[in-house]
Amino acid sequence: MNTRRIIGAAALAACFGIAGCGQGNSGNGGGSAASVTGVSDAVSKVANDRDLTPDDVLAAVKTYMPTGRHDEYIMFSSGGHSGQVFVIGVPSMRLLRTIGVFTPEPWQGWGYGVGNEILEAGNIEGHELSWGDTHHPALSETAGDYDGQFCFINDKANARMAVIDLKDFETKQIINNPIALNDHGGAMVTPNTEYIIEGGQYGSPLAGTYAPIEDYNASYKGMVTMWKFDRSKGRIDESKSFALELPPYWQDLFDAGKLDSEGWIFGNSFNTELAIGGKTADGGTPFEAGVSQRDNDYLHIIDYRKAEELYNSGAAEDVAGFPVIPLSTLISEGVLYFVPEPKSPHGVDVTPDGKYVVISGKLDPHVTIYSFEKMQATIAAKNWEPDQFGVPVLDFDSCVEAQIEVGLGPLHTQFDDKGYAYTSLFLEPAVARWTLGGEWGKKNPEADWTLVGKQNVHYNIGHLGTMEGDTVSPDGKYLVAFNKWSLDRFFPTGPLLPQNFQLIDIAEGGDSMQLLYDMPVGFGEPHYAQTIKADKLKPYEVYPAIGWDPNTMAVKPGAPTQGNERIERNGNQVDIYMTAVRSHFTPEHVKVKEGDHIRWHITSIERAKDATHGFSIPMWNINISLEPGETQTIEFVADRPGVYSFYCSEFCSALHLEMTGYLLVEPN
Repeated sequence: MNTRRIIGAAALAACFGIAGCGQGNSGNGGGSAASVTGVSDAVSKVANDRDLTPDDVLAAVKTYMPTGRHDEYIMFSSGGHSGQVFVIGVPSMRLLRTIGVFTPEPWQGWGYGVGNEILEAGNIEGHELSWGDTHHPALSETAGDYDGQFCFINDKANARMAVIDLKDFETKQIINNPIALNDHGGAMVTPNTEYIIEGGQYGSPLAGTYAPIEDYNASYKGMVTMWKFDRSKGRIDESKSFALELPPYWQDLFDAGKLDSEGWIFGNSFNTELAIGGKTADGGTPFEAGVSQRDNDYLHIIDYRKAEELYNSGAAEDVAGFPVIPLSTLISEGVLYFVPEPKSPHGVDVTPDGKYVVISGKLDPHVTIYSFEKMQATIAAKNWEPDQFGVPVLDFDSCVEAQIEVGLGPLHTQFDDKGYAYTSLFLEPAVARWTLGGEWGKKNPEADWTLVGKQNVHYNIGHLGTMEGDTVSPDGKYLVAFNKWSLDRFFPTGPLLPQNFQLIDIAEGGDSMQLLYDMPVGFGEPHYAQTIKADKLKPYEVYPAIGWDPNTMAVKPGAPTQGNERIERNGNQVDIYMTAVRSHFTPEHVKVKEGDHIRWHITSIERAKDATHGFSIPMWNINISLEPGETQTIEFVADRPGVYSFYCSEFCSALHLEMTGYLLVEPN
C-alpha cells in the first residue's frame, strides 16, 4: 500500500489535531471543521483517491478560502515584462487585480482611451515606450509601517517611476528619470514616504550623452535619485527632487534606514572592478568574468538628510535640467561612505529595529550583518581608506556584527515578528531561516545569529517576502518565494514555462516551515512583492460622487450628469456629453462629420457596487472601463466616414447586448 496515503479518519483527524474533522458549509461562513461530524471519512476517501498525505491536506485547508471570505493579506507583485502590478490574496494566492502601469491594459482601458496622457508622459524624447520591466513595488509608509495609501513601482528598462493610488488601485503618475536610462535600486521609500529612492544600475554618462567606453572611469557615472513625494497631492514633486552622483560602479538595490538608522540609506554595488567587457579575442574580459574578480564590492552608506540640506542650499549642479549633487561634494561634506561587502551582492535589508544592515553576496555562502552603531563609530574615528575616486572606505572588521553561513547563492532577506530572518538561496534553491541578534533577536529562544533551518523551493528563488516583512513591525506568518523556474511543477505549455510563487507557512519557530501552495505565474519575470495586512487598505467600492475623475480624485467640473446629456459643436470641434446606466447610453445616436475632432465625455451614473460598464468604439482603438460614478473623456478624429456601433464591453445586466448605440460619421 502506498505509504503516502491517509489511512482512515483517525490519521486525518490527527493531521488537524482535533478529535473529529469535518467540512463546514461551503457558503458564506459555515460551521467550523471540528463542529461538523461524519465528514472525516469522505475527506479521507478523497485524500486516498488522490494519493494525498496528511501534510497535503493540511496545506489545502490552510490556503482554502470559502466563497465570500476575504484573504488576511494583500500582496502587490511586480508584473515583470508585463509592465504592470498584480494584486494577489494571501493565503489563497488568488489573483485579484491587474493594475495597468507602464503598458496598455485593455480591460481597464488603460492606454485605450483612459490614462493615455499618463502613459505618454513616460515616453522619452518622442520615442513611444509600450513596455516596462517592473521590479520593486514599494508601499507607502508612516513611521516605518505600511499605511495602505500608495504603491510605487519602477521600470528597470527605462528608468521610470510610477505612483498608484490605493483608493482605486489606479496609476496616477509616470515620470522619467532625465539622467538615467536604467534603474534597479527602486522603488524603496523612506520611513514616512518623504522620498522614493531610485538607484541606477549600469554605469553610464549621465542624461544619456555619448562617451567612448574606453573613457569609462572618467566619463561614466553611477547615481541614486531621491524623488520627493507630496502625499497631499498623491504625486511625485519633481521640482523638489534631486540626485546624487556616485562612482561608476553598478549600483543595485537600496533600502532606507529606520528607527535607529533613520535618515540614512544603504545600497549595494557590483563591478567595483570597473570592467568594461569586450571580446576576448581583442584582449577584453567578458562582463560575467570581469565584474567578479575582486573579493569585495562596496556597500554604499548615504546620509540623505545631509544630502537634502546640500540640495536645499544650492549645492547641486544642473544636468539635463535636473539637480545632481556632485560626487566631490558628497565626499567633502561627509554624505557618502563605503564599506567592503561580499562580492556580487544583491540583497540589502535593514532589520526591523533599524540597528543592522543585512547583505548577501551571490558568490559568498554567508549573510553579512553590519551594525549601524559600529558604522557610525567607524565614521567618527575616521577609520577608513579612500577608494580611487576619494570615497572613504570604512574598515570592514570595525563595522561587521556577524557572518552566518546560510548556503549557496544567498540573495535577499526578510523578517518576522519572532526574531527570525529568512534569506533566499538561489543556487540550492531554498529559504534559510536564521536568528537575529540584539533586542529584536530576543523574541526567539535560539542563539543569536544562528542558522536554524531550511525549506526547499522549486526552483531558483530570487526575492522572497514575508507578511509586512520589511517594516518596523513585521507579521511573519507566511512567506512567499518568488521562483524564476518551475520545470516540472505544472503542465508544460510549450518551451516557455510559467514562473512559480510558492507559499510557505512560517508561523511556528525553529526549523518548522511548511510549503503550502504553488501559484503558476503566467507572465514574464515577476521580481518582488510587498504584502500588507488587508484591513489597512481602505479602497473605494464606488467612487464618492457621480462625475468623479480618477485623474484628479475629485468631481470633474462639467462632467455629464443625468438630464444634462447633449452634443455641442463649435466648428469642427464636437463635444459629446453622455451618461451610462444599466442598460442604456444617452444619447444613443451621435452624428458628426468626417474630419471632426471628437471629445467624448462619459459618466457612469451607477451607484451600485460592481456595476461596471465598458465603452468601445471600433477602428479607433478605444475601450474604456467606467466604474460606478466615474467620468472619463476620450478624444479622436473622425477621419473615416461610416456607421460605427459603440457598445458596453462589460457584461453588466440581462440587457447587456442591448446597451449599444451608433456613431454616424457623415462624409464630406
